[in-house]
Amino acid sequence: MATSPSVRVFPPEFLWGTATAAYQIEGAAREAGRTPSIWDVYSRTPGKVRNGDTGDVAADHYHRWREDTALMSDLGVGAYRFSVSWPRVRPTGSGPASQEGLDFYRRLTDDLLTKGIEPVVTLYHWDLPQHLEEAGGWPERRTAEHFAEYAALVADALGDRVKTWTTLNEPWCSAFLGYGSGVHAPGRTDPVDALRAAHHLNLGHGLAVQALRDRLPADAKVSVTLNLHHVRPLTDSAADLDAARRIDGLANRVFTGPMLDGAYPEDVIADTSALTDWSFVQDGDTALINRPLDFLGVNYYSPTLVSHHEGPPAHRSDGHGVSDHSPWPAADNVAFHQTPGPRTAMGWTIDPDGLYELLMRVRRDHPQLPVMITENGAAFDDYANPEGEVHDPERIDYLRDHLAAVHSAIESGADVRGYFLWSLLDNYEWGHGYSRRFGTVYVDYATQRRIPKASAHWYAKLTRSGSLAAVTSVTSVTSGDEVTDGR
Repeated sequence: MATSPSVRVFPPEFLWGTATAAYQIEGAAREAGRTPSIWDVYSRTPGKVRNGDTGDVAADHYHRWREDTALMSDLGVGAYRFSVSWPRVRPTGSGPASQEGLDFYRRLTDDLLTKGIEPVVTLYHWDLPQHLEEAGGWPERRTAEHFAEYAALVADALGDRVKTWTTLNEPWCSAFLGYGSGVHAPGRTDPVDALRAAHHLNLGHGLAVQALRDRLPADAKVSVTLNLHHVRPLTDSAADLDAARRIDGLANRVFTGPMLDGAYPEDVIADTSALTDWSFVQDGDTALINRPLDFLGVNYYSPTLVSHHEGPPAHRSDGHGVSDHSPWPAADNVAFHQTPGPRTAMGWTIDPDGLYELLMRVRRDHPQLPVMITENGAAFDDYANPEGEVHDPERIDYLRDHLAAVHSAIESGADVRGYFLWSLLDNYEWGHGYSRRFGTVYVDYATQRRIPKASAHWYAKLTRSGSLAAVTSVTSVTSGDEVTDGR
C-alpha cells in the first residue's frame, strides 16, 4: 500500500458513521405487536446460542434510543446505519403494516435528523418473520415478493426523511449460514435450499430496489451490502488457484454476478450442477435482479485462505461457526486455513491489507460503482475497570490500521465515499450471544449502562478532524471528554 503515515487526511465529503442491527440491540421482542423472527425462534432453541442467550432484551435500544442517539451526537458521526425489524413493522410478514412499529422508526429518524445525523436504513439484517419461514423461508420465491412489499411499506413511511437505503445486509450469511451450515437462523442444513435462498435473496433485492425507486424522491440513494470475501489461495498451484476460484464464486460472484453484471457466473452453475439444475431461476429473473445501484456497501473483517483437498471433507476453519454441515455447496474438496497474524476475540485474523486488496478489486471489476464501508470493526475481551473506564487499545489499533488501508485505496483510485464503524454498542452477537463485544460503547447488560470506550473517544476525534495523523496516539484519547457516559 502507498499510504504515508504523515499524510492521511480523508476527503472533506467523506461520510463518517456507525452501525447496528435491529435484533442485536432493540430488545422489546414481545412489545407493540412484534411477532417472532427466525432469530427469536432459533435463539430460544436449546444448544443453538452460547449460554442460551436471546435478543429478548439485548441493549434495550427500543426504550433507550434517545440515550443512544445522544451518544452518536457526541461521537460526531455524520450518519447512522440501522436496520428495520421486519416483524416489528409487518408482524405477519405479509399482512398490514403496524403503525406502532413504524412510529418507532419515525421517532428515531426524526431525532437523528434533529441532531444532524443522516439516517441510513437497512431493510433486512437477518430477522425474517417466523410466519414466512414456516411458509418456506428464503428458499421460496414468494418470500422475495413479500420482501418487496415490505420495502414499499417502509419507503412509504420513511421516504420523506431517509435519503439512503440498503436492501439486504450480507445475503451470503442469510443463505449459506442459515440454510447450509445451520449456524445461523433458521438453522437448516440443505445445500440446495442454500442455493435457492441465495437466488431468492437476489430476487428480493432486485424487486425491493424497484419498489424503492417507485416511491422515493429522485435524489434518494439505493444500495446493497455484501460481505465480500477476500479469498487467497494457499499456494500458486493450479489446484489451489481453482479452490480459490470455487469459493470466490460461492462467496462473492453468486451475488455480484446477477446484481451487478446481470447473470449468474457459468462456473458457479457448473460447480454446483451435481446438486441442482438451477431451474428455480426463472426467465427474466436476472433482469429483475440487475437494477442500477448508487453505491455498493462492503463489509470486511478478515480474509479467507483456501487450498485444494483430496479425500474426506477437511476440517473447516473458515471462521463461520462449527457445524457438521458446510456452508459451501459442492466444495468438499476445498480446505480452509487460518491466516497467520494476530486475532480478535472472534478468532479472525487482523489483516488490513485484505481490505485494501478487496477495495481495489471492486474498483477493477466495477469501476463506475462507488463504495461505502458499511461494516468494519473488531471484538475484543473488553471490561470496565474499577474506575468505570474501558480501555481498548487493540480496537484503536485495528481501526487505525484498517482506515489507513481505506485511505490507501482512495489514493490508489478506489471511489470510497464513507466508513461505518461496527458497532456503536456492544450487542447480541448471534450464535455467540453476549460473549463477544464489538462496540465502541460498552454495555453493562445487567444495568444497561453505556460506557464509551477509549475507542469511542478516538473515533470522535477522527470524525471531527478527518485525519488519522491527528489521532495516532492512543494515550491522547483515553482521557478525552468528547463522549459522555450513558446512565
